[in-house]
Amino acid sequence: MCTDLATGLVAALDIGGTKIAGALVDGEGRVRVRSRRPTPAREDGETVMAAVEGVLGDLAASPLWEAAGAVGIGSAGPVDAARGTVSPVNVPGWRDYPLVERVRRATGGRPVTLVGDGVAMTAAEHWLGAARGHDNALCLVVSTGVGGGLVLDGRLHPGPTGNAGHIGHIAVDLDGEPCACGGRGCVERLASGPHLARRALENGWRPGPDGDVSAAA
Repeated sequence: MCTDLATGLVAALDIGGTKIAGALVDGEGRVRVRSRRPTPAREDGETVMAAVEGVLGDLAASPLWEAAGAVGIGSAGPVDAARGTVSPVNVPGWRDYPLVERVRRATGGRPVTLVGDGVAMTAAEHWLGAARGHDNALCLVVSTGVGGGLVLDGRLHPGPTGNAGHIGHIAVDLDGEPCACGGRGCVERLASGPHLARRALENGWRPGPDGDVSAAA
């Protein structure tokens, strides 16, 4: 995620299959303003983009907006950072979607940096979180999907397209269930939040009275 040290503020977007979150973040990693909207993941691409623009509009309503000199995007993948496009498996309406250009236009021409959401999370963990002080790390995110990112020799390693470390679509069961990516038995199909819940329910587990999970009789 890029930062603009001249202004001290960056606009950050986290785009996933369940939510679109945005924030204005200062040079020390403090969130100054935030916004969040559900992802209309089953709608067409322009409807999804309208939700992104809504989050950006919320941020732009802040008096701090003018101090944000750049935009960083961590998106569900795969992404193509070189082309500025995204094709999230869990957002079917976006295939080779020109997200960088659309966000640049929506933010008045601000420079935009795009990486996979797992890479963005890894950058944050290496800067201020659990991977801080470590020269090598693999950081994983388990949410609507399963993503990841790499730190190698003390530096973030996004790879040429911004997807390095994204393990969600590695096939671990070649005879497993079909995945939305077109493969079978992917890590994401087995271990993402929605699929963990689905598999638990299919095997007889039910939410308890206090929201915990208990086995069905």
